[in-house]
Amino acid sequence: MKRSEINATIKKMEALLDECRFKLPPYLYFTPEEWADKNHEYDEIRECELGWDVTDYGEGKFDTLGLALITIRNGNIHNPKYPKTYAEKIMMCDSGQVSPMHYHENKREDIINRGGNDVVFTFYNADQSKVHRTEDGRNIYEKDLVNDVLIYRDGRQYKVKAGEPVRIHNGESITLVPFQYHEFVIPEGGPALIGEVSMVNDDHTDNFFYEPLGRFPTIEEDEPAYRLLCTEYPAAKD
Repeated sequence: MKRSEINATIKKMEALLDECRFKLPPYLYFTPEEWADKNHEYDEIRECELGWDVTDYGEGKFDTLGLALITIRNGNIHNPKYPKTYAEKIMMCDSGQVSPMHYHENKREDIINRGGNDVVFTFYNADQSKVHRTEDGRNIYEKDLVNDVLIYRDGRQYKVKAGEPVRIHNGESITLVPFQYHEFVIPEGGPALIGEVSMVNDDHTDNFFYEPLGRFPTIEEDEPAYRLLCTEYPAAKD
């Protein structure tokens, strides 16, 4: 992705957050220059990768395959300094954009439509009796194309057919469980503001994409950064 595209996406998400009256912690407004002076008081932000995250999954097709998100709070399963057992994100996905098919082995999460457009999900169970090896050398489970999927939606439990669209309106939420393939797309009509409340989030080892994808973008620096991404913080000054 070009840095200019990342900058424009963050500014668009800031405008949507203001429109939906969703307020952010102060550190999410730090400039790159302000980050350069931050000491070890901010290590939790650095080491738990809190903050801005804009991804095209390494495919260079952000308009159709992309997501902007902020990790507001998180623990770190690799570091006992951060024993939180929960995480929270806020995300923006625009019309025509897809958050691609994947499952988690450990994380259970609630996805909440906080405002803007609808969010349309597709679900499959992961068939734990069938494994395929991806091009990047990972073993992941096949999608179960036959059996119905149990849906947990705002306290209601019901089943849908594998691959059947499930539309989530403003204020509604859905619970995603381990080994449940999920993908969502935003229909015409503008972006959706999407919340996530979950167990600890580990983007490095607990995302199992059905098609081999990267989690973070390769960035072409065509202009200065407006905000630093969560993978870009400088080391503490002191």
